Amino acid sequence: MLAIINARLETISHGIIEDGQILMEGGIIKALGTELEIPEDAQIINAEGRTVTPGIIEPHTHIGISEQGVGWEGNDTNESTNPITPWCQAIDGVNMLDDAFQDFREAGITTVNILPGSSNIIGGTSVAVKCKQTTIVDDVVILNPSGMKASLGENPKRPYAAKPKTPSTRMGSAALLREALIKARQYLEKQNQVKSEKDLPKFDKESEALIPVIKGEIPLRIHCHRADDIVTAIRICKEFDLQYTLEHVTDGYLLVDFLKENAGHYAIGPTMHYGSKVENKDRDFRTPVYLSQAEVDFTLTTDHPVVAGQYLILTAGLAVSWGMKRDAALKSITLTAAEHIGIQSRVGSLEVGKDADLVIWSDDPLDFTTFADITIIDGQIVFTREVE
Repeated sequence: MLAIINARLETISHGIIEDGQILMEGGIIKALGTELEIPEDAQIINAEGRTVTPGIIEPHTHIGISEQGVGWEGNDTNESTNPITPWCQAIDGVNMLDDAFQDFREAGITTVNILPGSSNIIGGTSVAVKCKQTTIVDDVVILNPSGMKASLGENPKRPYAAKPKTPSTRMGSAALLREALIKARQYLEKQNQVKSEKDLPKFDKESEALIPVIKGEIPLRIHCHRADDIVTAIRICKEFDLQYTLEHVTDGYLLVDFLKENAGHYAIGPTMHYGSKVENKDRDFRTPVYLSQAEVDFTLTTDHPVVAGQYLILTAGLAVSWGMKRDAALKSITLTAAEHIGIQSRVGSLEVGKDADLVIWSDDPLDFTTFADITIIDGQIVFTREVE
């Protein structure tokens, strides 16, 4: 049993508790408030003068599947032999010994959503995991699959235009995505119509893998930067009545009313990275600021390793410096990030019954000079900062 006392608790979902206490047992938040009965055998952390928040959540990352400092040998993000690979699963490429996981723990990041890369129109399923120290990824999975990765724009047309192979244009990319979804829908309809096993349609690995998307059981998570790609992504998802999220949304500031009207889930970023290609050459913090002002919910992302994931908290702080409200920025990397992934019943806020994932900060977490002093995952201390 672990207890924190004398803390400023930023619950995210239920305001701030000054001089708060929080009690954790069995990996779960058992109680929080101001006058808790702390058992004598509990390990007690005195957080006097410090702030406690839920663990930070990175909703779009390639940690473990694009390993830090390794190069080609550790890059397993894209199965670039076919533009349609929904049968691939990110979990099969995740190396929990990636050094970046330690950087994440030191930065207060407790949960990540790991996606395939964006070289394919459909790249495979994503997986959400805790950032605990382990060798076996299965031991830290919080949701698998957490979505199906798809991509529009420059990334998928670049590798296949050089082969040459479809897609080489944005038209071709959209057409291939539609074709795969149509085939999967027809495949499912045939399955639903059969009266015996002998009547089942011939097994199709592409369509079989896309059934959860067609049925709305998992979202299609679509990589899109440019305004026209954002609109195309939503157009296609509406055609097929899909659950979806948009990833990156660089030109979102040009489509504020449109994005609000469609009320989707949006992961914005990486905003700290330089313009690495035409479709994101104008990236900055206008999109998070404008969407926040319009009260459109979104989460921020570093797209690690595009920007090192440990700078997610810095990204939120920079968004505040551009004009985003401080509380909205903190919520965007905690509770809204959990909602984006679909794990808000487990993580994202300090609430009784939720996972005991939290961070004790040296000061205001969005202040540039603040450090994560202690990171806790499932009620276990996974990082303690050494202070001279």
